[in-house]
Amino acid sequence: MAGWRVILGIISLVLIGATPVRADSHLPILPMPQLNNESLYIQSWIESSKLDLRQDLEAAEKGQQRLVIIWEQKNCSDCKSMHEINLRIPRIVRKITENFSVIRMDIWGERNVIDIDGNILTESELAQKNKINFTPTVQFLAEAIKGPVKGGISGAEAFRFEGYFKPFHYYFLYHYVLNKGYESQPNFQRWLGDIGRSLHENNIKYDIWADALPAELPKQY
Repeated sequence: MAGWRVILGIISLVLIGATPVRADSHLPILPMPQLNNESLYIQSWIESSKLDLRQDLEAAEKGQQRLVIIWEQKNCSDCKSMHEINLRIPRIVRKITENFSVIRMDIWGERNVIDIDGNILTESELAQKNKINFTPTVQFLAEAIKGPVKGGISGAEAFRFEGYFKPFHYYFLYHYVLNKGYESQPNFQRWLGDIGRSLHENNIKYDIWADALPAELPKQY
């Protein structure tokens, strides 16, 4: 009998080890990002800009995605929170990567960039032109941009948000843009209030200050 108990114990340990780890897509469980040589956080899905925004835009449109520019700088505490909390939540990353093509610009960068109007500026000059005063700033370009646009990307911007938002707001900002919520309701907070009421009516608990998304967030979002 003792021998059988040993065998059963071994089998139990094997089964426990073979049990898949549950992927909590609402929690920050992705690996902690590392810094690159410029002290900016590495994310495998952030595209390397071609430094010609016309080509970046063309590549995004070929992939049937919206072009997004995330403006950052080194030693940015809000950028740190965005990468170490929000962008470690699988559902947030999936929402972004399935629908948006993301490039990054440094507001103090000195690389030469060709704007979509053909003008050549450094990253820092492009930031000034677009009145990028805070980091992170996430800048969404409009869909189906054809030909030169007066003012460059500043004239093709559909929406932007500045600073750090907790995961609930951050996730729904991308959902807001994806579904063109700004066309029917230019005020994001009012639009999000409707989402909150819908969740409440369906008895779905959420905490706008949590470092996680609601665990039971419906698939429609």
